[in-house]
Amino acid sequence: MYQKEFMMEAIELSKKCLETGKGGPFGAVVVKEGKIVGRGSNHVTLDNDPTAHAEVMAIRDACRNLKTFQLTGCEIYTSCEPCPMCLGAIYWARPERIYFAANQNDAADAGFDDSFIYDEIAIEPQDRKIPSTQENRAEAVNVFQLWKNCASKVDY
Repeated sequence: MYQKEFMMEAIELSKKCLETGKGGPFGAVVVKEGKIVGRGSNHVTLDNDPTAHAEVMAIRDACRNLKTFQLTGCEIYTSCEPCPMCLGAIYWARPERIYFAANQNDAADAGFDDSFIYDEIAIEPQDRKIPSTQENRAEAVNVFQLWKNCASKVDY
């Protein structure tokens, strides 16, 4: 259920990021049962980490606080529509719902244009701007086979 105060907290985190000079204008919160269980803001430049987007930071914080690797029963509120990386991270975390404020066009207008990534995903790996080459598939598939047969694995 959408709660305006959670979205406003995400937007406030994005604003604080600018005011403190810690990163770009992005903030996110993870909510479970009406309580914020994780917060994140953009720390890409602060941490020298291109994966330190607000949504990823909020997911990490929530998972630490909840002591789990999945956000079942949670909602994510983010100040901007998630980029492809964050959307992937959100899907892996498996929350119930995503709420966002600004959209990808608003982000592009501010200099955060992710359209090239969406375009690249549809291109064959070897033809992308950063070419990919598959090597040693058989050896890697053998490890997956070991995983499939591992009695102590934790599915996720």
